[in-house]
Amino acid sequence: MVLIIVIVIVALLVIYGITTFNGLVKLRNKAQAAWAQVDVVLKRRADLIPNLVETVKGYASHESKTLTEVMNARNRYTKATTAEDKIESSNMLTQALGHLFAVAEAYPDLKANTNFLELQKQLQETEDKIQYARQFYNDDVTQYKNKCEMFPSNIIAGIGGFKAMPFYEIDEASREAPKVSF
Repeated sequence: MVLIIVIVIVALLVIYGITTFNGLVKLRNKAQAAWAQVDVVLKRRADLIPNLVETVKGYASHESKTLTEVMNARNRYTKATTAEDKIESSNMLTQALGHLFAVAEAYPDLKANTNFLELQKQLQETEDKIQYARQFYNDDVTQYKNKCEMFPSNIIAGIGGFKAMPFYEIDEASREAPKVSF
């Protein structure tokens, strides 16, 4: 009788361990898939930058410091390999774009340029997609982190080598969205 009870308890613990491990894998994969979506829209934004800079150059060529800042931020983003580096460089790119659009306000001909207006529109749509994707990513990371940190699943997470994932947080300087006028 005692042997049956011990076997049942061990079987329940094994089932719990397997179920928890699989749940952790599922949450980690969900958060990684959400990051992939964030990465796609960040890449789209980075791909729009060269066209925007070329358009602005034609009207505001003496604003080279701002244009260089935007391109440097874009290049840093394209070279980033980890999620943390991409988040940081994306925040820098957001700041640089904000400066670029502030400079563009001083050039009425630029603000009336069809290419510039279309690029502004595409960038605004992309920024909206980034916010949306970031929200879903952070929600998935929260679920994953909760599972990794809450008892008793934290024991399985520790044994299974599940590591925390970073939230996509914006830095203080990037909290104000770039002003885009149409």
